[in-house]
Amino acid sequence: MIIRPATPEDVPATLPMVTAISRLHENWDRERFGLRGDVAESYRNWLVARAKDARAVFLVAEHEPDRKLVGYLVGTIESEIPIYWMPECGWIHDVWIDEGYRNEGLGRQMAMLAVEKFRELGVKQIRLQTAAANDAGRKLFAACGFRVCTMEMLITVA
Repeated sequence: MIIRPATPEDVPATLPMVTAISRLHENWDRERFGLRGDVAESYRNWLVARAKDARAVFLVAEHEPDRKLVGYLVGTIESEIPIYWMPECGWIHDVWIDEGYRNEGLGRQMAMLAVEKFRELGVKQIRLQTAAANDAGRKLFAACGFRVCTMEMLITVA
C-alpha cells in the first residue's frame, strides 16, 4: 500500500468513497447527516481545490499492484473565533478506508501523516468530529493521540 498526497486526477476515484462515508453517516443519524443532492458532485470541486491547496491535507491510499484507490483523508486549516488563544487549527473532515482494507493500519497511518503535515504547516492543534455511533473511529483517533474535548448535541425544531 502506498499513502500519498492526492492529485486532482485522483478525485474521480475518491468520489465513490465520499458517497460511501456520507451514506454511512446518514444511516447513523439522518437528522444530523441527512444528505441533499448528489453528494459526489457536491464534493468534486471542493476536493480538486483541496488537492491544489498547499495548506490542505488530502491523502489517498493506493493498492500497489492495480493502483486502485482504497482510502482517503481530507483536512483543512480553519480559522478559530477570535476569543480563543488558537487563531487557527487543522480539521480532519473525512477518513475512509474501503471495507476489504480495514484493520491493516491504513487509517492510523493516514491520520498520523495528516498530523505531521499539519505540523509542517505550522498548525498547533488538530480537531475532528466523529459520529456518536462511530466507536471504531474514536478508538482509531484515540490511538493516534486525539482526546474528546467537546460533545456536539442536537435538537430538531419545527
